[in-house]
Amino acid sequence: MIEEWIKEIKQHCDPDMLGMILTHNGVVRGTAKDGIRIKAMHLSYDRDMLQQTVQTFKARDGIVDIRVWINEGELQVGDDIMIVCVAGRFRTDILPVFEELLISIKTRIVCEKEL
Repeated sequence: MIEEWIKEIKQHCDPDMLGMILTHNGVVRGTAKDGIRIKAMHLSYDRDMLQQTVQTFKARDGIVDIRVWINEGELQVGDDIMIVCVAGRFRTDILPVFEELLISIKTRIVCEKEL
């Protein structure tokens, strides 16, 4: 998926505005943040809120594209949780958007329960 997204972004974005593509691939860990072992997790998310959030961040100066995929349902240790791709002009444009987007997804859009 990531390779396909990068190829599409390179084909469709203005080359004068595309200087960096940053990706994130979140994976289910075998331990929770508090160190307790987990067997799996259940994940759901608000699709409308995700779409609105992506559109808001896409409108930021220097950002040319954002792609997000979130896995849903019961996920096992090692499964992908989400993939995020932010493309834009400069590192200084992309890094803050990337971090804010990830925080927004984790705190407002995704509902996860460790099993």
